[in-house]
Amino acid sequence: MTSTHTSHGHTPSGETQPVSWLDSSGAPSAPVPRRGRRRRLPHLVAGMLLVVLCVGGAVWWTTSTQDRVPVLALARPVPVGHVLTSADLRSIDVSTAPGVALIPAEQAASVLGRPMATSLGRGALLTPDAVGAPAIPVAGRAVVAVGVKPGQFPPELAAGCPVTAVVTASTGTGASSSSAQGHEPGTSWRATVVGVSAGGADQTTVVSLDLDATSASQVAQVPAGQLALVMQPAGGGR
Repeated sequence: MTSTHTSHGHTPSGETQPVSWLDSSGAPSAPVPRRGRRRRLPHLVAGMLLVVLCVGGAVWWTTSTQDRVPVLALARPVPVGHVLTSADLRSIDVSTAPGVALIPAEQAASVLGRPMATSLGRGALLTPDAVGAPAIPVAGRAVVAVGVKPGQFPPELAAGCPVTAVVTASTGTGASSSSAQGHEPGTSWRATVVGVSAGGADQTTVVSLDLDATSASQVAQVPAGQLALVMQPAGGGR
């Protein structure tokens, strides 16, 4: 005859109860895993990463701010040959890169009264090469000289002015000469003035115009006295 033995514990009152390492069926109970420490580990790692990112961002912001210096930029578009004034310039803080030549804002007086060597748009950073003798003509463009008399150009005409060169109706025996060259009255070209030479004894003023190479060849074919220059708003010469 067999017998089944179950381990029990005793209470102070003498009552028996199952030992804690046995379950209700008498089999050994499985240990309960402790998860508290595992749950804290991802939060600790995330917190450490957040601290590192914050410190790195602060260092980057401080470094980039310290590297920024005030330099000269254009406050409005200026064409080639335009003489710079204080209204054309503004100061802007930028991060300078090695090998890039910019003009510090404190040196603005060194460029005032000097012509632009090239045409630049609003916001463009001013470099030493951009100021000085006009670097013209550039590839694809040409400079042509036209002779105009009083009444065929505004007296305010100066280097840097954008203009429209317009073929006018001729007078006298040359009435059909312009048409023979293929340029009817009213034909026009957009250009930028790069130089003005005062008129001589015959009151003819020579104006140098910068325009595309094809248009320059066409303007050169217009007979003398049959061309008028019309000033346009700044930035409209090209």
